Amino acid sequence: MSGARFGGLEVISRRPPEKVSPRNTPLLFLHGAYAAAWCWDEHFLPHFAERGYASHALSFSGHGGSPGRERLDSLGIDHYVADAAAVAARLPAPPVLIGHSMGGLVAQKYLERHEAAGVVLLASVPPQGLWAAALGLAFQKPGLLSDLNRLLGGGRAALDTLRTAMFAQPVATEDLARWYKRMQPESHRAIWDMTLFNLPLKSRMRLPPLLVLGAEHDSLIPASQVEMTARHYGVAAEIFEGMGHGLMLEQGWCGVAERILTWLEAL
Repeated sequence: MSGARFGGLEVISRRPPEKVSPRNTPLLFLHGAYAAAWCWDEHFLPHFAERGYASHALSFSGHGGSPGRERLDSLGIDHYVADAAAVAARLPAPPVLIGHSMGGLVAQKYLERHEAAGVVLLASVPPQGLWAAALGLAFQKPGLLSDLNRLLGGGRAALDTLRTAMFAQPVATEDLARWYKRMQPESHRAIWDMTLFNLPLKSRMRLPPLLVLGAEHDSLIPASQVEMTARHYGVAAEIFEGMGHGLMLEQGWCGVAERILTWLEAL
């Protein structure tokens, strides 16, 4: 593993071991709200590196070890897109973008101005925005929505909030506590951008190959929203049974990674 500064941005990188033939296409992982690059390094970065892919996870401005935490609420989705573009420009070839939740929406916005070798959307915010998902959460799990709003404002929430929001499979309490300590507030501006004010425009995109994945028991981006995203882009959604929103951290993460690898090898 190596940590790098791309124009001041935190990027966690894992490269293939010497015994593995390297692939030509790098991977750039984009995290969701309240998180940072660390969420990819638990499983995905080393797993993909072992399969020959140079794998890089970016912490958007104001997140993780990247600068800008003191002005977080002034940062919007366009700032995160610019972060991704700055990192991609320093890679040896156009990357495949792998975006989770908010990172999936950043990947979609990225395509309005930049080219990618491919895009994987994991439980992504749909191109129609967060309204439908937020309304559904308000009716079905109002306590969870309230706790997420508390996190958005910089407060803390019950440990069970993270468990309910991210996981459908069993998760070790020590892992949950460790990840919880790394959670952080999200930009109010970015949330509003994803809800209404800065949604992706397909007409501006030059679409690369797309893989759209979701989870059966996702409380935040339900499977129906994932299927709506897939229809919008003319591809089929694939929904993982028995899993929740945190596809890269769930016990069954390896099945998700292997599906992405199969897709990458077919590109």
